[in-house]
Amino acid sequence: MKKIFLGGLSALLLSASLQASAQADPEDLIQYRQAGYSFMSWNMGKIKAMAIDETVAWDPAQVQAAANAIEAIASSGMSVLYAPGTEQDIGNTKTNVRPEMFTDHEGVAKVAIAFNQSARDLAAAAKTGDRDAVRKAFAATGDSCKGCHDKYRKRR
Repeated sequence: MKKIFLGGLSALLLSASLQASAQADPEDLIQYRQAGYSFMSWNMGKIKAMAIDETVAWDPAQVQAAANAIEAIASSGMSVLYAPGTEQDIGNTKTNVRPEMFTDHEGVAKVAIAFNQSARDLAAAAKTGDRDAVRKAFAATGDSCKGCHDKYRKRR
């Protein structure tokens, strides 16, 4: 019963998000998507400064906040921001997405699942406050980002 409910709820949420994205202008969708990735990048930078580079004092609460932000965006349903019409530059809004992002559904699903899992793992590691666990999870998250960039991001 629980699986049926969750499946129905997931379908309802996906349908609502697709309708919302269909009402948005493709240029806006590109900008929203870029904003999400920029915010995640900024938070990855905060974690990197504390856990990897050690150029900023270790602050477990700040690491956890940054990791939670990354996880929240990763699981927010950003896939709807890749609607038809967002695969190319629009006016002054440039996109770095390769066309394969819109045709290689199996490959995209694979990198998306890997990214979502690594973001969850990063948030879980940050919750422990263990710097070594954060370092390991941070590396895995970075690798999952790279996996998508290597296949689906244009080099400009």
